[in-house]
Amino acid sequence: MCLAVPVRIVSIAGDEAETEIAGVRRRVSIALTPEAKVGDYVLLHTGYAIGVVDEAEAEETLRLLQEIADLSEVH
Repeated sequence: MCLAVPVRIVSIAGDEAETEIAGVRRRVSIALTPEAKVGDYVLLHTGYAIGVVDEAEAEETLRLLQEIADLSEVH
């Protein structure tokens, strides 16, 4: 199974972007998503942005991931 996580682009340099999720920043390739721009959310999979996603969809996904994490702490 593969998992892609939405991250927000904070800067772009060539075909790489600095992204942020929960205060953690990471440089990723945006070679597969040349339409991505600063402020966009992209789906991150193994260091590559594989698609641009709507902000509302990204935030809902992040909320659900946080809910799963919170449940794992209870058990």
